[in-house]
Amino acid sequence: MSLLAAGAQRAARTGTGRLYEIDLLRIFAAVSVVLYHYLFAGYYKVVSPLGFEVPGLLARYGYLGVDLFFMISGFVVLLSAWDRTPRSFVVSRVVRLYPAYWVAVSLTALVSVLFGAGRFPIGLVQYLGNLTMFNSLANLENVDVVYWTLWAELRFYLIIFALTFFTITTRRVGIVIWTWLGLTAVYQLGVLPSSADLILNTQFSHYFIAGMALCMIYRFGPRPSWLVLVGLCLVNAVYRGVQFAGDVEDRFHTTLKTPVVVAAIVLVFAVMLAVALRLTTRLARPWFVALGALTYPLYLIHAHIGFIIFERLGDQVNKYLLVGGTTLLMVAAAYLINRYVEKPLAPRLKRGLE
Repeated sequence: MSLLAAGAQRAARTGTGRLYEIDLLRIFAAVSVVLYHYLFAGYYKVVSPLGFEVPGLLARYGYLGVDLFFMISGFVVLLSAWDRTPRSFVVSRVVRLYPAYWVAVSLTALVSVLFGAGRFPIGLVQYLGNLTMFNSLANLENVDVVYWTLWAELRFYLIIFALTFFTITTRRVGIVIWTWLGLTAVYQLGVLPSSADLILNTQFSHYFIAGMALCMIYRFGPRPSWLVLVGLCLVNAVYRGVQFAGDVEDRFHTTLKTPVVVAAIVLVFAVMLAVALRLTTRLARPWFVALGALTYPLYLIHAHIGFIIFERLGDQVNKYLLVGGTTLLMVAAAYLINRYVEKPLAPRLKRGLE
């Protein structure tokens, strides 16, 4: 029996319960980004005194963890939005995003002001604008460099929000994602004005679109049209990914190997396709949820606070011990935010919004 046929049979006889393997993928993506910043990007952007020549050769590709994040979002956000009303969808996103984010913005701002020695200057208007998560609309700089991905996520949520005004069906999802991919191609040809990218989000749209298509495969089986769409998204992901790698090279005055970038992107698609086809269910473990819960707060707090720690202690502590200890500290902080902020505040915030 082919893999596609096996996936179809699993889709037919399995419900849409929690995908524990997605939680594992989330924490893997987060750790990849953390190592990218700690072992490579911080040093090359001259915000960290710690350089790692050999580990940095691998860690420099860790930014591709964000690509995995975006595809997971396309998958799980559409899955969670199914049968929701617009109000319910907005509430679910606010409850999911804001409690940990408010703490992360405040903590990062406080540490930057008290210990950053002016390296990451933060003004009151900038801080307040960041609390809304819409600071990019007002051209206010992010309190932490990693928050740029949240702006990409919010623009994707707007598309799902529009879908929730209608009953979400396979036909309507198909219309949306084929149209979105088509407009992405038209934009890349230079036909549409640059302002169109505010909605189309063309640098990463292929990941969100592919994630949505994989969600449909997960729910309804591997129809040829969905598989073709995923394949087209992969082609564009490689095309834009190679371009983006060139931007990374220019920004950090380094070299990235194109075959490695392409292989990583293909691997992201392959792993997520395996999840959608339910080929990974035997690998899933309920305790992966505990790891997945750390992903969002870990991602939010690690960068600037970590760089400040490196700057303060880099000449006093072995750099490997310092990176390892700081990473553990960030994981512990992520646990505390999840345990004492997200879990108790989320239900209260939900009740208040409802």
